[in-house]
Amino acid sequence: MAVHATMPVRHHGSLSWAMPVGLGTLFGFYAGFLRRTGEAVSWWDVLYGVVAGLVFTAVAYGLGRIQNALPREVRAGAYAVVCGMSIGFLHSLTGTSILRAAGMGLMFAAVMLAVAFYVFYMRED
Repeated sequence: MAVHATMPVRHHGSLSWAMPVGLGTLFGFYAGFLRRTGEAVSWWDVLYGVVAGLVFTAVAYGLGRIQNALPREVRAGAYAVVCGMSIGFLHSLTGTSILRAAGMGLMFAAVMLAVAFYVFYMRED
């Protein structure tokens, strides 16, 4: 029984791919839904959603792979940029002006920056 206490804990990296794939799937479905603009679903809408979801998945997976090498300030900024750009992109699909979409992206990025910095600051040793 004492042997188990001295053995290092082995972490499985299932969240390293499951979280980006899940978020990318939701992002792609929502992007395809917003592009539809009230008409019947076409293959272009589906393709648009799939491509948007794949791009978001790739960016989220890449950020997740390098996040431990970044200092907490840069890491929080990277998460803020990804959050702000994705929200701004989705908001631009609703047909509003580009300034409103950029403003929404900046607002969400600022909130994400504050939250991510707080979380990373509290969890670092």
